[in-house]
Amino acid sequence: MTTTLELAEALIARRSVTPEDAGCQDLIAQRLRPLGFECELLQHGPEDFRVANLWAIRRGSQPGPTFAFAGHTDVVPTGPLAQWKSDPFVPTHREGKLYGRGAADMKTSLAAMVVAVEEFVAAQPGHAGAIAFMLTSDEEGPGHDGTVRLVELLQERGERLDACIVGEPTSVSRLGDMIKNGRRGSLSGRLRVIGVQGHIAYPQLARNPLHELAPVLAELVAIEWDRGNEHFPPTSFQISNLHAGTGAGNVIPGEAIVDFNFRFSTESTAEGLKQRVISLLERHGLQYEITWALSGNPFLTREGSLCTALAGAIQDETGLATELSTSGGTSDGRFIARICPQVVEFGPVNATIHKIDEHVETASIEGLKNIYRRTLERLLATP
Repeated sequence: MTTTLELAEALIARRSVTPEDAGCQDLIAQRLRPLGFECELLQHGPEDFRVANLWAIRRGSQPGPTFAFAGHTDVVPTGPLAQWKSDPFVPTHREGKLYGRGAADMKTSLAAMVVAVEEFVAAQPGHAGAIAFMLTSDEEGPGHDGTVRLVELLQERGERLDACIVGEPTSVSRLGDMIKNGRRGSLSGRLRVIGVQGHIAYPQLARNPLHELAPVLAELVAIEWDRGNEHFPPTSFQISNLHAGTGAGNVIPGEAIVDFNFRFSTESTAEGLKQRVISLLERHGLQYEITWALSGNPFLTREGSLCTALAGAIQDETGLATELSTSGGTSDGRFIARICPQVVEFGPVNATIHKIDEHVETASIEGLKNIYRRTLERLLATP
């Protein structure tokens, strides 16, 4: 068993369902401290929802960039245990695959990062720049007290990062075929349209909010919010929930509630999207209330030293010419981008993340570790 596989199994065996860390960060800190890392194990959030965060840094003996690995130790709930072929917290091997909750998202990445650093520091004890780790147990949860708190702490200290790899599972078919060099922003809204409840046989005595809402929704769905650009697809508007009615078939509802979401490109802003929606509501004369939740602005890392180093490491290890992409959902990269000009995501194949029988190809684990190590060599090695 390789060192990376052994650590990946040890992490998977810890039942760190969000926001629990279950000792994962302490285990990682134990591996980093002998390498010269200063490790801070931090707690954030209310007493009934404590989040574990780790900030660790090793400063080299030569000037150079500060490079960080980032990720999360928490995992999503297992779902029905009876549907798993093996205990999700007992790492299990079948047909060349490692099974367990977090195997793909993202405990294998964490193990690969740690062992890559161990190998790199052993070969380059006087490396340039600095190496850091930013880990949280609140990525799969609300995200209020995780990486965002670490970023705020570093901002208070005046600490900046130059480059960061988030270990999210980004590969599609084979390890190394895709890097995420940006993500769309996410803006959610809840619209409450207020009508007048009444008997369905006496519509003149009521005001149906669904009837008033229908042309508004049709127009919202038809709007071209932007055309995207070379890095991002056009901004998308989607309705996720629509609620109205009392359950009775003879009652005109008194209100209708719509939940919706924008996934937006760098061609739009959250404030601009809000204003366009509000202008539309006002033009239609609705009586309404609306609340907004911005979970992240878009970020983009253009081709530069980090993308070049990671793509080169992938080419050397796998022979693949990787693809840069901004597709998919949000990640903690949206927070890290506030203090780091180059943020990318890279990790194993993502086909089974959050699923029953989550797994990774066992043979890919050493390759992932080698790619991380080769990236460090390209960025921080000294002659």
